[in-house]
Amino acid sequence: MVKKELIPGWLLMLGVGVVATFSSRLIVIGGKHPIEAVVIAIILGILIRNTVSLPPIFLPGVKAFEKILILGIVLIGASLNFKTIGSQGPTMLAIIIITMAASFVLIFFLGRLFKLPIPLAILLAVGTTICGGSAIAVTAPLIKAKEEETSYAIGTIALWGLVAILFYPKIAQLMHVSDLHFGVFAGTAIHSTPQVVGAGFIFSELAGKTATAVKLIRNCFMVPLAFLIALWFTGKHLTKSSTNRQGIALNVAKAFPWFLFGYFLLAGMNTLGYFSPTGTAAFNTSGRFLILLGLAGIGLNTNFRSFNQVGIKPLLVGLFGSVIVASISIILITSLL
Repeated sequence: MVKKELIPGWLLMLGVGVVATFSSRLIVIGGKHPIEAVVIAIILGILIRNTVSLPPIFLPGVKAFEKILILGIVLIGASLNFKTIGSQGPTMLAIIIITMAASFVLIFFLGRLFKLPIPLAILLAVGTTICGGSAIAVTAPLIKAKEEETSYAIGTIALWGLVAILFYPKIAQLMHVSDLHFGVFAGTAIHSTPQVVGAGFIFSELAGKTATAVKLIRNCFMVPLAFLIALWFTGKHLTKSSTNRQGIALNVAKAFPWFLFGYFLLAGMNTLGYFSPTGTAAFNTSGRFLILLGLAGIGLNTNFRSFNQVGIKPLLVGLFGSVIVASISIILITSLL
């Protein structure tokens, strides 16, 4: 049952998505449509949020954009065939794990080098390497992070993730990067799931599917990493009690991205031939449209005034952290794939 307070915001996202879709079809250069609907949706959402005073009635639905995005992600699982990944699956897994582990350590020590508080350095590291704002929101209470530290980390990740959506696909297209390589890169180097999905599908259909699959596998590591961080921080700064351990277990359980089961279930059914080509196309079309609406939500949630409070040091660590993750990912993809 959809909550009534979410409907106005979702209708606004629908309106932005429809306008973006038709606008992308109207723009023709050299017989091609050079600007994707998802890019227009994000930019249009940003313009609306930062030039118009958005009425409060829209805010609950706009803030709940991930509910629509997640449903879209699950539906496009029906268009993924595991056979297309084939023998490269173990290599992709190795790229995911090495990129995460190396980047987390480097970004944490970078934060400490910039003299950021330990909780903020951890939040920037986990947000950059695992799952953006979701990982930050889950990890923050486990390490007793202050409210402003959590806000700084989420704002920093949102800003550089937005830059990644808008620029990474275009740069890669100019460099003639393959669909598979960009999909793996987006899935390992871009921060949050919405940002990864958006960048992947801006590049191409195959890159979008690959990026989504890689990112959801990466998301699975949120739980063990959050658990290890919580245990380390509890042992270092708090008393070791059963109450603390129970609290850690409860928060970590909430962190698990349960929707990935739906995605991989539909992908498995498609691989086994349970869906007709028409059914697969219907799932994919519906999923991509819902993703478009979710990305419109990202734009509508981007308030540049909130970045003024972050400060230069977290922003620099976030920028250098993004470069670190992207560099490690590119090196591994070039060497192993």
